[in-house]
Amino acid sequence: MPVATVSSKGQVTLPADCRRATGIKLKSRVLIQADEGGIHITPAPGILSLRGFLGKGGSPEEEEKAMQEAVARHVLGKE
Repeated sequence: MPVATVSSKGQVTLPADCRRATGIKLKSRVLIQADEGGIHITPAPGILSLRGFLGKGGSPEEEEKAMQEAVARHVLGKE
C-alpha cells in the first residue's frame, strides 16, 4: 500500500500506480469524500456524463457545440 505525505499546504501527491489504476490524469478533477473510515478520492465525472439528464440529448458533438454556444452567449451578455 503506497504512503504519501501531507505538505504544509495540506496537499498530497497521489502515487502514479494509484492514478493509473483509477484513470486520474494530469489536471483531472477528483471527488473527495471524508467519513469515519478515512478519505476517499475518486475521479469526478465529466460534463458529458450528464448527457440526457434533462431529457433526450444529441450526440456528444451536438452537445459540445450547444454548450460552446451557450458559453459564448453568456460571455457576450446575450442571455
